[in-house]
Amino acid sequence: MRLFNFLFSTIVYLTIAVNSIAQVTKAPAYPLITHDPYLSIWSFTDNLNSQTTKHWTNENQSLLGYISVDGTVYRFLGKPDQMVQNIIKAGDESVYDCKFTEVAPNTDNWFKEDFIDTNWKIGKGPFSNRNDYTGTKWNTPKIWVRREFTISDIIKINQLVLRVANDDNVEVYLNGDQIYKAGCCHGKLSNILMDKVIKDKLRPGKNLLALYCEDTGGDAILDAGFGDLPIQKSMKDIIPASQKSVEVKATQTEYVFNCGKIDLSLVFTSPLIMKDLDLLSRPVSYVNFKVKSNDGINHAVKVYFGVSSDLAVNEYAQLVKAEKISIKGLNILKAGTIDQSILKNHGDNVRIDWGFVYIAVPKNPKVTQTITNSDSGVNPFESSSEKLDNKRLMLNTIIDLGKVGMKEQESLVMLGYDDVFSVQYFGQNLRPWWKKDANYTIENELAKASNDYKAVLSKCEGVNNIIYNDAKKAGGDDYAKLCVLAYRQSIAAHKLMKSPGGEILFLSKENNSGGFINTVDVTYPSAPLYLMYNADLLKGMLNGIFYFSESGKFVKPFAAHDLGSYPQANGQVYDEDMPVEESGNMIILAAAIAKAEGNAEYSRKHWKTLTTWAEYLSKEGLDPAKQLCTDDFAGHLARNANLSVKAIVALASYGMLAGILNEKDIAAKYNSMAKQMAIKWIEMADAGDHYALTFDNKDTWSQKYNLVWDKVLQLNIFPSQVAEKEIKYYITKQNAFGLPLDSRKTYTKSDWIIWTATLANNDADFQALIAPIFKYSNETPTRVPLSDWHETTDGSQKGFQARSVVGGYFMKVLDNKFNK
Repeated sequence: MRLFNFLFSTIVYLTIAVNSIAQVTKAPAYPLITHDPYLSIWSFTDNLNSQTTKHWTNENQSLLGYISVDGTVYRFLGKPDQMVQNIIKAGDESVYDCKFTEVAPNTDNWFKEDFIDTNWKIGKGPFSNRNDYTGTKWNTPKIWVRREFTISDIIKINQLVLRVANDDNVEVYLNGDQIYKAGCCHGKLSNILMDKVIKDKLRPGKNLLALYCEDTGGDAILDAGFGDLPIQKSMKDIIPASQKSVEVKATQTEYVFNCGKIDLSLVFTSPLIMKDLDLLSRPVSYVNFKVKSNDGINHAVKVYFGVSSDLAVNEYAQLVKAEKISIKGLNILKAGTIDQSILKNHGDNVRIDWGFVYIAVPKNPKVTQTITNSDSGVNPFESSSEKLDNKRLMLNTIIDLGKVGMKEQESLVMLGYDDVFSVQYFGQNLRPWWKKDANYTIENELAKASNDYKAVLSKCEGVNNIIYNDAKKAGGDDYAKLCVLAYRQSIAAHKLMKSPGGEILFLSKENNSGGFINTVDVTYPSAPLYLMYNADLLKGMLNGIFYFSESGKFVKPFAAHDLGSYPQANGQVYDEDMPVEESGNMIILAAAIAKAEGNAEYSRKHWKTLTTWAEYLSKEGLDPAKQLCTDDFAGHLARNANLSVKAIVALASYGMLAGILNEKDIAAKYNSMAKQMAIKWIEMADAGDHYALTFDNKDTWSQKYNLVWDKVLQLNIFPSQVAEKEIKYYITKQNAFGLPLDSRKTYTKSDWIIWTATLANNDADFQALIAPIFKYSNETPTRVPLSDWHETTDGSQKGFQARSVVGGYFMKVLDNKFNK
């Protein structure tokens, strides 16, 4: 009998083992629908109904939920979206006049109104080095822009919105005062709400908008304007539901609400089961509603679930189409853009605008589905006669539960996405893993998801317990909660496919830090999660990089940085190599796969390439020349002691692999080489009570997080006293929200702190380093999907969000597995 024959019965299929897991109840942002870099919807606030739900890029992707109890309507999910109306045009509307210079002004007052800019160039905004931007070409590291604009009626502006695109670091000034500053990159226009005090800086007549942007690599983009967020249409007599709790587990997020005389449990389940690749790849999430009376009396209950067509667009102005489908026992709503530009858009702050979003429920006379304009402003339980305008449609599902008493009733909606093609891989468009042939359609996947519902939830419950319990055993309760927060975020920053040759590809998007695809120094920090639970997925991150070199497409004697700009994996686009960094990463991870699998067959396939990289490191690794490492945001360094550690550990890893492959002479050579280099490293880096950031400046220090692989892989290249000395020193350098990355700045990387903490030889030191990171996850004032780059003094985001690198939080779990 089909599962959904019971959909509206009082049977409850999911029993949450609440006693076995201490739940995460506070997060910087809460995952709702998380599958891949494009299908990724979050709540950025503690209360689910206090803000519009968003894509990880901060752009609104509205999910709405209402419940009618005896005719009284409560809103429990999201908030109706509002359209920003342009008042000072940005580049999405047209080019605009401004003045600019690419040479640093000779005064700090360049953004003031009385600054004389007669020597500046006259041009058109926006500015970019990309060919798909109209405006002025920008190919230098820095640019300064002054734009005069006139505004007549300020009083009509409800809420001022700064519309800005920056790649990379930006500063924005209005009439001589700074109003916004951000690091890293937002390649598409983002809407930033301005406080009233900033709106008050506007004046009737002439105003000045001044901008500074620094390009640190890759795309260069600068665009800005102002908009207005008008007063929102009001749905009369709708009451916000009272949220009682929220719990985040590895695969699920559960909310509990009081809605008058009815209690509601709402569970979002994205079944990212790493040992079941077909299920991992299936782009279908469950949204589960459970209701019961809280006063012993039966009440008439209806539940509404709405999904915006914004899930299928990159820009709000894109035209969309929607339709109803009835197939395989399901009623389905489907929406997508009219202009299906498959795999055309690429880069960082970009959302998918091809393929289709699907909302599916079982056929049932008590379920109705409609399509309306998303900003219609009507009661969702009332019919709308508005003509659809092909812009920002809402896909509506209403479930009539009839009379609900003390017995809990359950209902379910499925949200899916068919992206048709997922990635372009060296000129060939690849379908997602689940789409094995023409028989694998999204409609069939939705039908499977409905049939498998009970079994899938059981798997999810098992994974929830495994993730928490493994982490708790390794590092305690607070550490376990950090791992729970990291789990879905890391996986959902990847896409699973097969290469044209049939190899697994699990390609990351470098979210919020360039938008590159399959970046090696993003794979490297994320690896512990995948080494723990399915090393094949880590192979899927390395296969494309090996192919790039072995096919002759990348001919340099070291590993590439990336394969392109997501979703176009046609070759490296980052404009600077990281030779020691990426070669070391690839060799270490190949060795870690051998450790996880108990054999080196994967490395045997790529031995020639690994040998080329090892030979390069043997010559260039001990005392690296001036170059970037994975912490490229901190700038170039010569003689980087931590990068040197990576090279030494990589050479030892290569020796380890040679030993497993019975290449005894090679193993002896590289093990000896690594040990000799470690002795030299200690001499060069020694700064008394610690080891320096660079070999030539003993008044510096840095986290030596790369050293963790010497312990985890049991290479035993560095004496244990090296880590002990460093840990003792680090404890003295901590701030409220963590250990700084190094002596140059007070910001940090939380993934590296956990690697550093794993070097500790006692639990007290480990907990001392972990506690500030847990504090950060609970108290950061920046509400975005977990950022791995934050300020240790106040917990604010420095840059980056929603990145896969938080998979590195599992390093302590991995160490516990490898070194039981």
